Amino acid sequence: MKILLLGKNGQVGWELQRSLAVLGEVVACDFDSPGALKADFSQPDSLLPLLRTVRPDVIVNSAAHTAVDRAESEPEVARALNATSPGVLAREAATTGALLVHYSTDYVFDGSGDQPRTEDAATGPLSVYGLTKLEGEDLVRASGCNHLILRTSWVYAARGGNFARTMLRLAAERDALNVISDQIGAPTGAEMLADVTAHALQRVRAEPALGGTYHCVAGGHTHWHGYASYVIEWARSHGVPIKVAADAVRPIPTSAYPTPARRPLNSRLDTTKLRSAFGLNLPDWQAGVERMLTEVLAR
Repeated sequence: MKILLLGKNGQVGWELQRSLAVLGEVVACDFDSPGALKADFSQPDSLLPLLRTVRPDVIVNSAAHTAVDRAESEPEVARALNATSPGVLAREAATTGALLVHYSTDYVFDGSGDQPRTEDAATGPLSVYGLTKLEGEDLVRASGCNHLILRTSWVYAARGGNFARTMLRLAAERDALNVISDQIGAPTGAEMLADVTAHALQRVRAEPALGGTYHCVAGGHTHWHGYASYVIEWARSHGVPIKVAADAVRPIPTSAYPTPARRPLNSRLDTTKLRSAFGLNLPDWQAGVERMLTEVLAR
């Protein structure tokens, strides 16, 4: 099996290089790859020569415009990366018979209510990011290609910057922190997402009827304040110098921290379909966060 991995240098792409390696030959590309392996999603038509050179059996697209606030001021760039380019991949996959794996987001929903969303729940993006990711999903489905769309949320990894590392840095510097407490979701490790991808794409290759859209997040849920508090107290208990007191990590509403892009308040995603179809157990979010912190703090 030949696998074309796009967005290899992102958090998920980096982990996918590991998880996909056991399945076959992986050709990993990004926007800064040399020569014919360059994958420039800002120029959607430039992807066709790459696809026709590699001729993959599976295309795994982990590239995206994920700067949620910046997308509000550059909607055409976000659309090229999140919608038009995935559409090009999907149409070529439909022509060649390749399987396309594509990632999407809880931001395709409006965040209302307090229940986890199923895959067939009504969408209603609040931001350019969410709108363009939904458009990308629609183009993949409309192409008729064999596909696997995984919607996820609050993705983190030990590599690069993330919310937990930011909280640890601030907790070591400040006497008090204000953290949003009315946005609810599941912190999801890029490592877990990559492992689920490898397992699921194997099954879909063998049983194309399993293709479609699935929600893939860690078990349980929390808010950003709960996430921050968990990270800080875990680090404190493991001997990391922490300046802020436990009762000085203060919860605040989203309205107290305005941003260019609106965030969904309810990012809970129901993973019943994924777990049932592929026989998976998705561990609680705390397990992945502790593993990530252990790796980060060992450096």
